[in-house]
Amino acid sequence: MMQFFSNVDWYDIWMATLDTLLMLGGSMLFTVLLGLPLGIVLFMTGPKQMFEQKGIYALLSFCVNVLRSLPFIILLIVMIPMTLMITGTSLGVAGAIPPLVAGATPFFARLVETALREVDRGIIEATQAMGASTRQIITHALLPEARPGIIAATTVTAITLVSYTAMAGVVGAGGLGDLAIRYGYQRFQTDVMIVTVVLLLILVQILQSLGDRLVVHYSRK
Repeated sequence: MMQFFSNVDWYDIWMATLDTLLMLGGSMLFTVLLGLPLGIVLFMTGPKQMFEQKGIYALLSFCVNVLRSLPFIILLIVMIPMTLMITGTSLGVAGAIPPLVAGATPFFARLVETALREVDRGIIEATQAMGASTRQIITHALLPEARPGIIAATTVTAITLVSYTAMAGVVGAGGLGDLAIRYGYQRFQTDVMIVTVVLLLILVQILQSLGDRLVVHYSRK
């Protein structure tokens, strides 16, 4: 068994795993910070909502759809000049986070919008009837009622980001994807490829399990 894994440098595997976790954590943080407000604005300005604004909704929808439809590998390359301006480098963990955020934010925002649409309209109308402000409607009615859906959206986005971090290895972002490409693919070291794939699968299973537990927990409240 150990002979089969003769090409595997476990220290490199550990460092690559750490890079993947850093990319995932950093990009997920900014994705939620940007995507949640964007999803709320999409919902509030959407058709038949309290602040319906066809022009604003159409513009935001167009931008979201364009970014969502752009293949991530293309987005990585297109954003290199902007990434250099923001982080000073297009390599490593820092160089990967801007395109990861740009790719995941519109995806997450659309999922948030969908989760908010599932909220019973009667709850919103009852909150309005009590004289609640827009901020109170969002924080005390919409978000609490949509919490299970938003958690599910966060889980799906995190898993999508895991696959994005693997693709980011193509442009030298580091992480397990970079290790798989440099050693598993370019040097034909199958054992390295297998280890990286298994670790990515384990990470996805952990994220899905945590997300499912949280959804069940908040659905009971």
